[in-house]
Amino acid sequence: MATHHYLRLTFILLFVLTSFVCIYFIIKKRKEKKAPKLLSPEKYNSSIIGGMKEIAASDSFFNIWPYVSELKAAKILSKKIKESELVHKVYRNSTEDFEHILLATEQENHFVEIVVDKNKKKVLGYLFLSL
Repeated sequence: MATHHYLRLTFILLFVLTSFVCIYFIIKKRKEKKAPKLLSPEKYNSSIIGGMKEIAASDSFFNIWPYVSELKAAKILSKKIKESELVHKVYRNSTEDFEHILLATEQENHFVEIVVDKNKKKVLGYLFLSL
């Protein structure tokens, strides 16, 4: 009967240790997660090659919603704004390499602009824009 208790205690101990190791790696991974990147003026200006033209939001190919969630988690965008009202306008440069997506904020004529590199299929970063 004593070996049965030792075996049970061993399994409980292994379970607890495994749980602590998993929790440690989860916390470590969350801390290493990168915050959304604020674009420098030089990087932003390099994405405006040959002027910009407005396109329909449905013509934009890139899925911005994971990045929008990161912006909301970092409290750059308000969680109060509905997703259906979030995308204000979408612009594409003349070489069709970059898209600039304007997201509405709670303040009128203030936007968060997301710059997307179409060739690399990734977000370069965001920028605050006030008109």
